[in-house]
Amino acid sequence: MIKRLFAIGFIFICTAVAWAILAGVTTQRTRDADAGARGRVEKIWGSSQRQRPPQISLVREENETVVMTDDKGVETRKTRRKRQLIPVAVAGSDLRAALSLAHRQKGLLWYATYGVRFEGSYRFGNPTAERQIVEISLPFPAERAVFDDLQFAVDGLSWHSQPVAQSGRISGSIALQPQQSALLRVAYRSQGLSRWSYDFGDGVAEVRDFRLAVTTDFRDVDFPDDGVSPTARTATADGWQLVWTFRRLISGVNVAVLMPEKLQPGPLASQISAFAPVSLFFFIVVLLAVGVVRRIDIHPMHFFFLAAAFFSFHLLFAYLADLVSIHVAFGTAAATSLFLTISYLRVAIGGRFAFLAAGTAQLLYLVLFSYAFFFKGLTGLAVTVGAILTLLVLMQLTARVDWREVFTRPAGSVRHLPASTDR
Repeated sequence: MIKRLFAIGFIFICTAVAWAILAGVTTQRTRDADAGARGRVEKIWGSSQRQRPPQISLVREENETVVMTDDKGVETRKTRRKRQLIPVAVAGSDLRAALSLAHRQKGLLWYATYGVRFEGSYRFGNPTAERQIVEISLPFPAERAVFDDLQFAVDGLSWHSQPVAQSGRISGSIALQPQQSALLRVAYRSQGLSRWSYDFGDGVAEVRDFRLAVTTDFRDVDFPDDGVSPTARTATADGWQLVWTFRRLISGVNVAVLMPEKLQPGPLASQISAFAPVSLFFFIVVLLAVGVVRRIDIHPMHFFFLAAAFFSFHLLFAYLADLVSIHVAFGTAAATSLFLTISYLRVAIGGRFAFLAAGTAQLLYLVLFSYAFFFKGLTGLAVTVGAILTLLVLMQLTARVDWREVFTRPAGSVRHLPASTDR
């Protein structure tokens, strides 16, 4: 019996090493796929978007005299216009953003792409007692993006210099009379990846009379640690309406919404493969206990083929996950592995043992334990409950077993029934 346990242990260790290699290969495949696919997705769909408020400045132009000396020491004086920009604070912001989610799969990874409709108005004014030229510059939220139906206008005023889009922003200028106020209206449709955010400014910034309403067509909304939580939220038919309202905010954090992630086939396959030795360990312990109680001879070679059947589940799942739906891949791999185990043990030991003992144990420890990874945060609890229930069953099943007799009896004393016998 001791020699058999060592042989089974050796098979277990070899299979665990194979799982570790498979998990590493799957992780590397995922990284390689992400390195190329993310860039392609960003080129097609755009990158994460970070909208910032417009930069509003008073334009001051002054004459500046420059003294230049040539090689002979002769001085010449030239006068040129010096342009200076004096920042003006935004007095109020009323903004709206509508986010629509659209997941896209590339190989072993899903990417959370989204469409966004952004529109809003910014209040500002000329705080001086003189007529001023005011330059308005709105940064675009991303470099790799397209902007459709772009609107950039000031209510009731014409442009002193027409808006021009260049260097990642759109800029124009208007003329304001002393103490005159103005309202800038902006709007566009665009698309991005994973995260949409609105930044108040670089570092610690002050925001006055601010309101941002974000509507989503998805329920699973999340916020990053470096973001401000909404001040109000209301459920809609498809998702949420999230509202951020501040009268006067001084903060170094910003508003951000994270798109919900789908189950990632690559990382999921790696995690399940890395966990697989635990499943096989429970499976082997249960089959050994049943064999001891019923005096069924389960040879180490039987466990070798059973371990191979377990490994086939993870191997097939890892290479199907990027080709078909992750649930279809899981179901196909599970059915294949169960078929291999049950069909083999039905011939080698018996139909009843194959279906009731091995089949049930594999369904629990391989299929259900692995499926627990589909539910974030519940895997550890599922394994713990399964381990406790297994311990309870094994303790009750083997309570009357004479373990001294089990470990001292020769292998030939175990019953060997014909393969056709159903047990």
